[in-house]
Amino acid sequence: MIDRSEFIRAMRTVAHSVTVVTTDGPQGRWGATVSAFTSVSADPPSILVCLHSDSRIAALVRENGCYAVNVLREGERSLAERFAGRGVAREADRFEGVELVTGARLPSLAAAHTVFQCRLEQTIVCGTHLICIGAVEAATSGACRPLAYLDGEYVAVIPHQHPE
Repeated sequence: MIDRSEFIRAMRTVAHSVTVVTTDGPQGRWGATVSAFTSVSADPPSILVCLHSDSRIAALVRENGCYAVNVLREGERSLAERFAGRGVAREADRFEGVELVTGARLPSLAAAHTVFQCRLEQTIVCGTHLICIGAVEAATSGACRPLAYLDGEYVAVIPHQHPE
C-alpha cells in the first residue's frame, strides 16, 4: 500500500470544486466545507460526499437523513473558510449573516454556483470517513465559474479557448 504522505502529495495535485455541505432537520442545522464530492449515477440521479466520521456534519447528515451540496462560486473564499470552521465560525452559528436562498428545503447558500438537494440513501464507512450517497431531489445551477482548490490554495477556473 502507498505511504500516507505520498498519497497526500499526489492528491494535492488534483483540483476540486469547493463545496459546503449543509443539513437541517430534527437534529439541527449545520454546514461544513468539504472537498470530496462527485456524481454517482444519472439513473437515478445521485451524488456522494465524504465526511470525516467524527465530525458534527457527518452525525447530523446521518441523523437528519438529508443534505445539500453547495458548490461555491469563484470569489467565495471567505465563505469556504467560514464553513471550514476557521476563525469565529469554529463553534458559532456558521449561518449567521450568510445569505440563504429562500424557499429551499435545505439550507442553500446564495453564493453557491450550483446546489444539489439530496435525501440520504446509503452510508459506507471507509477508513476515517463516512461516504454519504444521496438521491438528488432538486438541483439549481448558475452560469458563473466555480471556486476551486488545488495544492492548498484557492484557484480560479479559466476556460480553455478553442481556436476557431
